[in-house]
Amino acid sequence: MKLGISEAFRRYGATLKNVNWSVSSWTDERTLVVSLWDHHHLKNYGVGILAFGDQFDRWSGPGNTEFRANVTRAYEQESTVRLVLARALEPDRVQRGEDGSKIPKTFAVRDDVIGRVANISGETYVIEFRRPASQALSNAE
Repeated sequence: MKLGISEAFRRYGATLKNVNWSVSSWTDERTLVVSLWDHHHLKNYGVGILAFGDQFDRWSGPGNTEFRANVTRAYEQESTVRLVLARALEPDRVQRGEDGSKIPKTFAVRDDVIGRVANISGETYVIEFRRPASQALSNAE
């Protein structure tokens, strides 16, 4: 069965404000769940780090306003970030700033990693994810 964005967020205990445009939601005061595009993965970023970066101003609308506010709050509070990975079947449409709700995509819950907003500089943000130390050790055995 295909996983939708609402169910992906629900698996973390988060509820989207609006399923048509929300791509971030708080599970509690210290944990933010975000949906990030797979093609925004920053390759060769660092050993053991799964990083994603983009520009806040690449797109617009209420989902962007909510996402920008949530990511900024997570950065300022050094909150935990959990990942829902979105894979666009037509990533060029995403890059042009088209309405993401109209672009065919799939979602995956990446509960094997935990993240933090590493940097916000102007319109650019970077979110880094790592495997928990206990999981990294068990995978090394």
